[in-house]
Amino acid sequence: MPILNRAAELQDEVAGWRRHIHENPGILYDVEHTASFVADRLREFGVDEVVEGIGRTGVVGIIKGRLGEGPTLGMRADMDALPLNEITGKPWASKNPGKMHACGHDGHTAMLLGAAKYMAETRNFAGSVAVIFQPAEEGGAGGLAMVEDGMMDRFGIQKVYGMHNMPGLPVGQFAIRPGPIMASTAEFTVRVKGRGGHAAMPHGNIDPIVTASQLVLAFQTIVSRSTDPVDSIVVSVTKIHAGDAYNIIPEMVELAGTVRTLRKEVQVKAGERMREICDGMGAAHGARIELDFEANYPVTFNHAEETEFAAMVAGEVAGEPNVMAGIPPVMGGEDFSYMLERRPGAFIFIGNGDTANLHNPAYDFNDEVIPHGISYWVRLAEQSLRA
Repeated sequence: MPILNRAAELQDEVAGWRRHIHENPGILYDVEHTASFVADRLREFGVDEVVEGIGRTGVVGIIKGRLGEGPTLGMRADMDALPLNEITGKPWASKNPGKMHACGHDGHTAMLLGAAKYMAETRNFAGSVAVIFQPAEEGGAGGLAMVEDGMMDRFGIQKVYGMHNMPGLPVGQFAIRPGPIMASTAEFTVRVKGRGGHAAMPHGNIDPIVTASQLVLAFQTIVSRSTDPVDSIVVSVTKIHAGDAYNIIPEMVELAGTVRTLRKEVQVKAGERMREICDGMGAAHGARIELDFEANYPVTFNHAEETEFAAMVAGEVAGEPNVMAGIPPVMGGEDFSYMLERRPGAFIFIGNGDTANLHNPAYDFNDEVIPHGISYWVRLAEQSLRA
């Protein structure tokens, strides 16, 4: 079936919710405004149970079907924004300096709210739907916090699904794959400690900038020379801090960055090689090098049966030719991975059209996507929870 008529009717109302959320962004777990807005809407819809404070500031709503007993299906949206200054100039631009919805979580939340309103009206399924509104996806592991708060067992969730918008993919299209669809994440910080002094007399110093510069290049050999070419890995140095003057060699340089992989074993090996490179480079230059390597989000791994089912549902909404069922993995990270470690399910991308890219200060969620997202969520429930 194509887009639901009711979903199309709801577009303007849901876009209004989305823009309100966009105007009032919160970072990580500080999403009290959005969480309260979500909980108020769910109660207005007549959702059977609304629980706040799951995973600190998460919200879960339970909608019971009218077709009898059955399992509980989880559907998750993220609520948090990013630490960016918005430059869109839109009437609904962020009112909070240094915070903006640059990843579309406002749209994800609004679409799931729209689906919750529809499902609370129709209840055309057996069992229950748990609509999950999660904080702190952007680096705070809010998905893990909700899982560790007992969400899956408390609400009897047996399968769980997630969705994210994708700029560049046309509106009305979906993309998915079985197996690893998004990468694991790790962050590293390196402190190179030398001996500072006059820049005109480098022979009497231990220059940490020279050492750090060689580290940046050496880390790339982890990708090109230490990892099987058929494995995917990204090692990116994203921060370098050192020095305050033109004529002084500083005492210390600090580097930081991220490692992304599609297999845990590759992430572990990357951390080991990074430590070996730091030890060797420190010995070669007479510098002391400290490395902090922290593994964070695991690989987002789509379960085969649930991925096939999600692709089928997306095909009913968009038409089978508009579903890319074998998209290449994306090397970004996603903490929906924690939920997929606890329950079978799948994560799907929905087209956001020709917009600025994610995490860009010019990005804005495309409200034309709303009916497609609502229709996907509703059909997922009705097909999965048949009487």
